[in-house]
Amino acid sequence: MIVQADEKLFLFLNGLHCEVLDFLMWHISGKYIWIVLYAILLYAIIKKYKLQGLLFVLGIVLTIVATDQISVLIKNSVERLRPTHNPDFGHLVHVVRDYRGGDYGFVSSHAANCFGLATFIALIFRKRWITVSMIFWAALVSYSRIYLGVHYLGDVICGGILGVIVAYLMFLGTRYLLRLKKSD
Repeated sequence: MIVQADEKLFLFLNGLHCEVLDFLMWHISGKYIWIVLYAILLYAIIKKYKLQGLLFVLGIVLTIVATDQISVLIKNSVERLRPTHNPDFGHLVHVVRDYRGGDYGFVSSHAANCFGLATFIALIFRKRWITVSMIFWAALVSYSRIYLGVHYLGDVICGGILGVIVAYLMFLGTRYLLRLKKSD
């Protein structure tokens, strides 16, 4: 029942397409367009926290590595075919630039990584506008994966949850190390 609802919702969301959105979502889903954002975040962390900020940066890197590896492990364990590879309705999926992704899509690595980064940044700065902006960014990237036809909504929701959990745990570990360093 949940799987069928996820598939129906996917077909609806993926069906909301046009040429302009094809272009935008392709780039939103890419890595290189966000380099400026990452540079700004790096600068803001180092500016605010100086040398201690490097520990936060390490925490972010470890968060992204962990979310990425865990999501791949889950994909290879669950083996849920991506919408583009679904034999029942793959032919109905709107794809952009003939991109179909790998075989399996549950959970979304993009969603896990983006929500992991967004959560860690929100916990570092604790400012509403930063938190809202980062969540919006992570949700937009996650939606782009549905739009491109390579993930179901359930894939990105579960990927997002994974990212939040891993980021929170990594943040706690980072904060613990910072407290240990201060007590020296």
